[in-house]
Amino acid sequence: MMNKQSNMRKVIAAINMTLDGVCDHTVGIVDEKLHHHYSDLVNNAGVMLYGRTTYELMQFWQTLLTNPSDQKSMNDFAFSINKIKKIVFSDSLKNTGWDTAKIADRPLEEIVLDLKQQSGKNILIGSRSLIIQLLNSNLIDEFQICIHPIIEGKGLPLFDHIKEQIILKLLNSKILESGVTIFYYQPTKKTTNR
Repeated sequence: MMNKQSNMRKVIAAINMTLDGVCDHTVGIVDEKLHHHYSDLVNNAGVMLYGRTTYELMQFWQTLLTNPSDQKSMNDFAFSINKIKKIVFSDSLKNTGWDTAKIADRPLEEIVLDLKQQSGKNILIGSRSLIIQLLNSNLIDEFQICIHPIIEGKGLPLFDHIKEQIILKLLNSKILESGVTIFYYQPTKKTTNR
């Protein structure tokens, strides 16, 4: 059984956050190095899961496929995000408008458990709402939290409505020239003493 566990695809929660814990994809210090980081992350994954709000923000990248930016790193990321298979969890969205995206036809946990059993590259979670649900269900294998050196002062906290305390083990970190730091964590233990 242990051997089968190690061959399973990992569920990686990858998200941007300000220093004060606000999760907002429109706030941050975005440069070439950050685009390269996210292009590599997406290129090494097999599927990306989104909630509707984040998915609609990500549709911006489709525009660069037909009207490229003058920044190669942005165009590279647009190519990567276009190529990866995407599953969108939404009750209101009727059409994704993207050939590589489909609307989920089953509950989040069920799809994630099914994807983990399949062979292939890792599963990326890029939406705050999905991260919270999967964290509470103990289905996140790794966090890649990209912290921007900004105090936003308003907005949605990333870790909200968490049912139990979760202890994380730091696996690695990467500091970009901009001061953006990516922390790689593995959830190791849930405690129920709250």
